[in-house]
Amino acid sequence: MPKIKITRQGIAAIPATEKRVVYYDTALTGFALRVEPTGRMTYFIEYRPGAGGRDVLKRRYNIGTTAEMTPEAAREAAKNLLAGIRLGDDPAAAKAKGRSVPTFSKFATGHLDAMDEIATEHPEQAVLRPGSIRNYRSLLKRHVGPAIGSRQLDLIARDEIKRLHTKVGKESPTIANRCLEFVGSIYKAAADAGHVPEGTNPARGLKAFKETKRERFLSPEELARLGEAIRVAETTGIPYEPPARDGKKLKHVPKNVPPTIIDQRTAAAFRLLIFSGARLREILHAKWADIDLRRGLLTVFGKTGKRHIVLPAPALEILSGLPKTDSPNVFPSSDPETPKADLNRPWRGIRRMAGLVDVRIHDLRHSYASVAVSGGSSLYIVGALLGHSSPATTQRYAHLAADPVRAAAEAAAGTIASALEGKAGEIIPMKREAR
Repeated sequence: MPKIKITRQGIAAIPATEKRVVYYDTALTGFALRVEPTGRMTYFIEYRPGAGGRDVLKRRYNIGTTAEMTPEAAREAAKNLLAGIRLGDDPAAAKAKGRSVPTFSKFATGHLDAMDEIATEHPEQAVLRPGSIRNYRSLLKRHVGPAIGSRQLDLIARDEIKRLHTKVGKESPTIANRCLEFVGSIYKAAADAGHVPEGTNPARGLKAFKETKRERFLSPEELARLGEAIRVAETTGIPYEPPARDGKKLKHVPKNVPPTIIDQRTAAAFRLLIFSGARLREILHAKWADIDLRRGLLTVFGKTGKRHIVLPAPALEILSGLPKTDSPNVFPSSDPETPKADLNRPWRGIRRMAGLVDVRIHDLRHSYASVAVSGGSSLYIVGALLGHSSPATTQRYAHLAADPVRAAAEAAAGTIASALEGKAGEIIPMKREAR
């Protein structure tokens, strides 16, 4: 076991070798230098982890090469590492664990794949719904992945997330905020998997951008136009409109294209959305086995878990009128075993005919809620109808129920105004508590 004083002079005196040779330092026990036949020289420490003792196998931890650091710097690093080992540290084990920590993209992709499988096979146990998974995949691909995807989960700093949030926020504050939520979701899953300590989340504490919630409610006149557009779409069809760019119609596009007639099930899906206030996926993914026509209920596993959607008489009439098929799905795709994916294409044509080009399919849900609140239903009841998990979500419709509050305010102010002017009117004095 050759020994030298690992200094500049000691290293310079090492002869060339045809096989690997290890030199141990004469001054610092555990400090050593490994010399390769190629001439490469690497500083390292050798130690027994834990309580030590001859029954414990020795471990080695590389500090660096002679090309990277001086003997003095290597000696100082060795002293610090050996001091930590005496206090219970194990640098070799920590390094091995660090190499096992996956990158953000690798872990996020695997996690979303697993969540997707659960949402498909066991929706009642799903933590993430299919829509959330699709949104997260898009954020990973377009924003989060390019910024931090190649970084190991335990090495990503808060400043990196802050830069990502700021950069995306310049174009879209809403998407930037969703990126923060996505990062937090992935770190929670990574902590559950043991890759990072519990509570680790570099996005925690970052201030989200202010968001303006989009509210679009259809008026009775707009609902009438929408209903007529659906009737036309399933009978005479949606007229073809040539594609345009910057308001100008493109040349060399097909002409004399016949109208597009939507099928009965597509029209039924739109009407069910209007009559139930359900989310799009809750309707499109409905199965016949989950519909109770007698009680007028559709059981779904949505954003808030299992819930029952009330199917009023118009909705039940629509479902009863649909022809039965061998598919378990109410709205099957070309493959009877899978449900229809979306309604975007027919919706664009229908809303164009109705003159409602700014209306999204999800706005049908908002419109259902607005009609319910304006009709006198309490926010609690509306929240139950829509399957909201938090009263704060339903609160967005509070201003629609302002008429009773305004009536009370007008009545009180009128009484007070009459009293101030000495006219007939009574102000009821407040009862004072006995002292």
